[in-house]
Amino acid sequence: MEKIYYLKGLDCANCAAKIERGVQGLPGVAEANVDFMNQKLAVTYQDEAAEAEAAAMQKIAQLEPDVEVSTSPSGTPVKTSCDGSCEGAIHHHETQQNQNTPQPSFWTQLQDHWDLVRIIITAVALLALVLWKPTGLVRIISYVLVYLLIGGDIVKRAVTNLFQGEVFDENFLMTIATVGALFIGEYPEAVLVMFLYQIGEFLQDFAVDRSRKNIKELMDVRPDSARVLVGGKEQIMDPAAVTVGSLVVVNPGEKIPLDGVVKEGKSSLDTSALTGESLPKDVVAGDEILSGTINQAGRLVIETTKDYGASTVSKILELVENASSQKAPAEKFITKFARYYTPAVVLLAVLIVAVPTLFFGGDFYEWLYRGLTFLVISCPCALVISVPLSFFAGIGGASKAGVLIKGSNHLETLAKVDTVVFDKTGTLTEGKFGVDEVSGPLPENEILAYAAALEQHSSHPIAQSILKAYQGTPQAVTEVQEVAGHGITGSVQGVQAAIGNQKLFQSLGIKAPEPVGVGTVLYVAVAGKYAGQIVINDQIKPDAKETIQALGQNGVKTTVMLTGDNPQVAQSVAKKLGLTKFFAGLLPEDKVHHVEALTKEAQGKVAFVGDGINDAPVLVTADVGVAMGGVGSDAAIEAADVVIMNDQPSKLVQGMKISRKTLKIVKQNILFALIVKSLVMLLGTLGYASMAAAVFADVGVTLLAVLNALRCLKAK
Repeated sequence: MEKIYYLKGLDCANCAAKIERGVQGLPGVAEANVDFMNQKLAVTYQDEAAEAEAAAMQKIAQLEPDVEVSTSPSGTPVKTSCDGSCEGAIHHHETQQNQNTPQPSFWTQLQDHWDLVRIIITAVALLALVLWKPTGLVRIISYVLVYLLIGGDIVKRAVTNLFQGEVFDENFLMTIATVGALFIGEYPEAVLVMFLYQIGEFLQDFAVDRSRKNIKELMDVRPDSARVLVGGKEQIMDPAAVTVGSLVVVNPGEKIPLDGVVKEGKSSLDTSALTGESLPKDVVAGDEILSGTINQAGRLVIETTKDYGASTVSKILELVENASSQKAPAEKFITKFARYYTPAVVLLAVLIVAVPTLFFGGDFYEWLYRGLTFLVISCPCALVISVPLSFFAGIGGASKAGVLIKGSNHLETLAKVDTVVFDKTGTLTEGKFGVDEVSGPLPENEILAYAAALEQHSSHPIAQSILKAYQGTPQAVTEVQEVAGHGITGSVQGVQAAIGNQKLFQSLGIKAPEPVGVGTVLYVAVAGKYAGQIVINDQIKPDAKETIQALGQNGVKTTVMLTGDNPQVAQSVAKKLGLTKFFAGLLPEDKVHHVEALTKEAQGKVAFVGDGINDAPVLVTADVGVAMGGVGSDAAIEAADVVIMNDQPSKLVQGMKISRKTLKIVKQNILFALIVKSLVMLLGTLGYASMAAAVFADVGVTLLAVLNALRCLKAK
C-alpha cells in the first residue's frame, strides 16, 4: 500500500534525505521516497500498515519538528504531546479552507516572518556591540545573548538530532564550529558566523520557494471554475464537480475546464500550455477539445466527455507533480555522497587540530580555529539543493515546451541517447492517405480533375485524398458504376472515364504501364485511352526530415525505422528522410526483438518513438519510451517514459536538448561546488580564511548553483 504525505515547511534538501532514510528504516515500511521540490513523501507500507504509518509520522516529527505533515495539500496538521514519550508526533485531519478566514494577528505575522525579524535584530545588535565595545563579563553575556537569538534554533536541533542518532548534519557542523569559537574567546566571530549562515539559509529558502512557485506557475494549466448550463442558465461550478455529458460554456479568454466536444460556436484555441505551440488551433462544432487550452475568440458550448480526474489537464499536472519522485542516478549519488561526506570532513577537522598540536608543537587555539573554519566550509548545501532543483527545473521547462518527462531518471537517460528508433505510421508519417505523385500523357490538373469527378461521392480515404489534392469543385458525373475491388467508371461531362487498378483496365481492354512510384497506384482512363496514374501514399510529416537531421547534429549516431509495412514503402520513406537503416514487415513482437538487439549494440542509450497505443511493448523495452501525440491517450501516458504532447517528431529534439542541458548544469554545479569548497578548505586550513569568509563562500556557492539550476527552464 502506497500513501502520499505533504511536508509543509520542508526547506532543506539535507533534511529531506534524513526523513527519507529515517522512514525507510522503519519496520513495516517497504520504501520511502521524499520529493524535496514538491514537498511530498511517498511511503510504501507492508502488512503492518497502521503501526508503520504511526511510526513514520513520529519519526518525521523527531527528525524535523518544524515540518508539518498532512495527507492532502490543503490538510491542516495538528501537533500534540502525550505523556512525554511521543512529544512532537504529528496527527493530522483534513479540513476545507475557509474562504472567510480572519486576518492573522500581529503576533501570527511576526511568527511567520521571525527568521527575517531576528536577522534584522541581530544586525542592529552586532552594530551596537561594535560601536559600544563592552568588556569583561558584560561583553561575554551580550555576545552570548545575541548568539542565542540568531543561532539558538540551530543549537537546539543539533542537540536533538544528537540524541536521535542524526549527528552529522549542517546543524551539528555550525554548532560545533561556533561553540568552539566561543570557547576560544572569538565571540564576535561566533555570532557573525551564525548571522551569515542564517542569512544564507533565508536567501536559499527564498530562492528555492521562488523556484517552486515559478515552475508551478509555468505549468499552471488548471482551470479555476466551469460555467455549466443548468436549466438553460449558466452556473459557476468547481470543475471537479462537473459530470460527464454536461454542457459547459467557455467565453473568450477563459480556460477550457474539461475535455469534451464542441456543440456550438467556433473559435481559436491557445494550446501553448499543453503542446508548446504558439500557433492557435481553430475549432468548430464537432471538434474534440482538451482541457487546459485557452479560448481566444468566440463563445463555445462544450459537451464534456470526461470528468476532471480523467481529463487531459489533470493527467498533465499529475505527471509533472510526480516526476520529481523518480530520482535520477545523479540525485541518488549526491544524497549518498552527502551522507558520507560530512562525517569524513569532521574526521579531517579533528586531524587538522590534533596532528599539528600533538606531533609538531603547534598552537592549540590557532589550529582549533582552523579546524572549526574547515567545518564551516564543509556544509554540502550547494550540492544537495542544486542537483534536485536542476532536474525539477528541467522537467518544468520540458513540460512548457510540450514534452512531458515522467521522472528525473528518464530525463537523465534521455540525455544519454545516441540511438533513436522510430515507428513509421503515425510517428514519421501522418497515418493518412495523400496524393504522392501524378504522371501520365495528360497534364497533372486534368488527371486529377477526372479522378475527382469519379470519386466525389465516395467516402473512402483514398477518394478523400484525391479530392483534397484537386482542391476544386469536381465536375458533374453521370452513369457512375462501381466495380467492386477494381474501381469506378462514369461519364464526366459526356466523356467516358475510369479510375482503378490494373484489373479494371484489363477488363476494359486498356493497356496500363507499370507503376512509377511506391504506394497504392490508381490508373485513370479518358475516352478509352490511358490518361495517367496517381500514386497514393501515407504522407511524411512536414518536420520528420528536419528531425532526423537535427538528431544527427545533436549527437545521435543511429536512426532506425521499424514498420509492419512492406519493404518497398519502408525503403522509400527511409531514403526520403535519410535514416540510417530500417526493418520492414514486422509484427509487434519483432519490433521488441529489434529494439533489444539495438540496445546491446548501442554505446549509449536507445529511445523508441511510437504512437503509444500499438507500440506499448516496445515503449517499455527501450531505455526511453517516447509516445507521440500522447494528449488524451491513456495507453501512451501509461507505457511511455516521455510523452510528446502533439504529433511533431521535432519535439523530441527539443526534449533531448533540455535533458542534455540539465545534465550539463548538474555536472557544472557539482564540479563548481567541490572545486570552490576544496580551495577554501585548503585556505582555511593554512590560516588564510576566517570562519565568516568561509560561511560567505558557502552561501555564495549555494546561491550561484541555485541560479545556474534555473537555467534548465529554457531549452536554448
